[in-house]
Amino acid sequence: MIPWQPLTQADQLQDIVRESHEHPVLIFKHSTSCSISAAAKGKLERQWAESGLDATKFYYLDLLRFRPISAEIAQQFGVQHESPQLLLIQDGECRYNASHMGIRLSEVKSVVG
Repeated sequence: MIPWQPLTQADQLQDIVRESHEHPVLIFKHSTSCSISAAAKGKLERQWAESGLDATKFYYLDLLRFRPISAEIAQQFGVQHESPQLLLIQDGECRYNASHMGIRLSEVKSVVG
């Protein structure tokens, strides 16, 4: 089971940047009303146990409740907003960005090393 950390405040992005200098951080942006987003979330949950990313903190952003945070993420990390979307933050920068069914934890693992 993924140890989701809720992302509910824009100031958490400062914490994420700080944490990313110590260990990789993932952000999953999820639309709770979208079936494609639900499928992507289910895929992540199925891949988690075998991903080898146990040391990675995993944030979950509910886009319907906290949409302005998504815009803040796009601006801060220089990525276009998409939903669903997975971002890997390392050393304060977005090192992996994928959306929809292109999201793969195996690709995240290859970037993390």
